[in-house]
Amino acid sequence: MRIIQITDTHLSPSKAHFNANWSPLAQWVAEQKPDLVVHTGDLSIDGADIEDDLAFSAGLLNALPVKVLSLPGNHDIGHMPGSPQPVNATRIDRWREMVGPDRWIHDMDGWRLVGLNSLILGNDSLEEEEQFDWLEDALAEAETRRIALFAHKPLFVDAADEGETGYWSVRPAPRKRLLDLIGEYDVALHASGHLHRAWQGMHNDTSLVWAPASSFVVGDMERDMPGQRIVGAAIHTLTDTVETDIVEIGSLSRFILDDVIEEVYPRARIAQAPETAA
Repeated sequence: MRIIQITDTHLSPSKAHFNANWSPLAQWVAEQKPDLVVHTGDLSIDGADIEDDLAFSAGLLNALPVKVLSLPGNHDIGHMPGSPQPVNATRIDRWREMVGPDRWIHDMDGWRLVGLNSLILGNDSLEEEEQFDWLEDALAEAETRRIALFAHKPLFVDAADEGETGYWSVRPAPRKRLLDLIGEYDVALHASGHLHRAWQGMHNDTSLVWAPASSFVVGDMERDMPGQRIVGAAIHTLTDTVETDIVEIGSLSRFILDDVIEEVYPRARIAQAPETAA
């Protein structure tokens, strides 16, 4: 089974800064003829507040000639409590209505693929607890299937035991809960986006992948992090094992967010650190 993971497309009908990368990305996906496409969030530039951004972006995604499963990113449904756009029920419901479920299970060829809404992790809500209960059931009921998890945010940036990273990764308490479940149920893959970096690593026996964004890279405006600043996608080949190829797609323009941040995400300049845009 070949799965193409695309992420962080940042599409909009009114802020078209990165839209030029969609057509070559869609063409490349079609040429690859994957069994499935998973989009791991930030489908839109500002779907958290602008309905037209979600509608426009979902329309492009649905036109791909292959089955697509999508997960929300922070620019689609909001982010941490206290941020300029905190995730809330209204934003989640808008995603569900216009794009699809914000979490899902997909069984295919001896694998159980599980998509998580990582934006609610760490907000101490009923929704977060319900998702953890749902996740444990999903893992426990996988039977003989191998398991791959997909989410927008990575588990961590530098180390599994790191402290609070704010914007960038899952907060420490829910991270530990996730890592405990990943270990208990022998999860083979955790694949994410969000960082606009391409990176592969391991945590115990679990393969960790940050797929590159297809829209832009982040320059010196933010802290340095592991991985490569490229635009592209990831191809996951799932057999008895996991093999991931990170692909830099030459037909995509390597836009740099720093050059247009004031136009695209002006609120980032007044947001309290580390709540900056990416």
